Amino acid sequence: MRIAYLHPGSVPSLYANSVHAMRMCDAFAAAGHDVALYTAPGAYSVDDPHDYYGVRHRFPVHTVSSPDYTPAGYRDRAERVRELLTRATPDTIYGHDLYALTAAADVAPVVYETHRLRDDPHTLGLEDRLLRADTLARVVVISHALARDYRHAYARLGRLPILVAPEGADPPEPSAGTPELPGRPNVPRIGYVGHLYEGRGIDLVLDLADRFPDVDVHLIGGTPEDLARWNEPRRAGNAHFHGHRPPGAVSAYYPLLDVVLAPYQAKIYTAGGHCETGRWASPMKLFEYMAHGRAIIASDLPVLREILRDRANCLLRPPDEPRAWADALGELLTDHTLRHTLGDAAARQFAHTHTWRHRAARVLANLDGGTTSST
Repeated sequence: MRIAYLHPGSVPSLYANSVHAMRMCDAFAAAGHDVALYTAPGAYSVDDPHDYYGVRHRFPVHTVSSPDYTPAGYRDRAERVRELLTRATPDTIYGHDLYALTAAADVAPVVYETHRLRDDPHTLGLEDRLLRADTLARVVVISHALARDYRHAYARLGRLPILVAPEGADPPEPSAGTPELPGRPNVPRIGYVGHLYEGRGIDLVLDLADRFPDVDVHLIGGTPEDLARWNEPRRAGNAHFHGHRPPGAVSAYYPLLDVVLAPYQAKIYTAGGHCETGRWASPMKLFEYMAHGRAIIASDLPVLREILRDRANCLLRPPDEPRAWADALGELLTDHTLRHTLGDAAARQFAHTHTWRHRAARVLANLDGGTTSST
């Protein structure tokens, strides 16, 4: 199948949506599809985006710029993407780029992936138009909670072809090298991987560093602005901020961590606090934790319970109860059997269900004219 993947953001960038786009294109290519990625210009330059993101397959990355960051500019860019697609018509148009997907909906069947409900007037009308299009083959969402909200929000359109596909990760591969972590030798290492935005629970991570002076806490990720906000001189000396790392290099950190944290709050915000997505979240880092068989402590949120089960593949604790998190961490640090049992169970679940290859097969199933049941 020839797939055009339309991504509204830039490659490379510091943001998770670019990782998602590159990983999905890589999974499509691994499954034997002919995929091309259409993206905005990168926020900075790298020698090779495939190496930077650590993807295994080479696929074209077409950069299509926008005159400016306004609705009119986005529409102009969308028409440029549509023109490119008409020159080499794909079998399926896939992606998150609502402007370009809507503009190109008459070119080929469309699979629209969305990770939140729209709430701004510039895109609500576009989304309504796309969801009414005869060429719309499928709407892919990342959680059952989001599927329910979409059905409610667009009940007037009848039963939408919604498919639930949580995020994924790649199986671990041998690393070319081992990062050198600051801190003390022979002490437990606690890890948090991800952005430092509001709602990610960084206060809780640093509270645990204060409560457990005999462990080292490593926070991997974060923009320079967020690092400046959190990495203050008064922070505990056992809390180490690593900042942003190339996505292809992050997997080398996981084997060095004994326990990993997913302290998401009830309200989770994207970059700059523009969107609140806690009700629907499916964090990629959670699946990376599972892939590497790490013992996880995660927030007990309804959307995370779609994937996680307390004392089966993780420990779940209320995000607003630091004492409960401290008790959970203390238990994992002293009970080596529990730590390995939870990590092994998470790794088995990941390998059976949550790889990018599994996800790619699921979102494309039966697009050759067969039928697909909504989930």
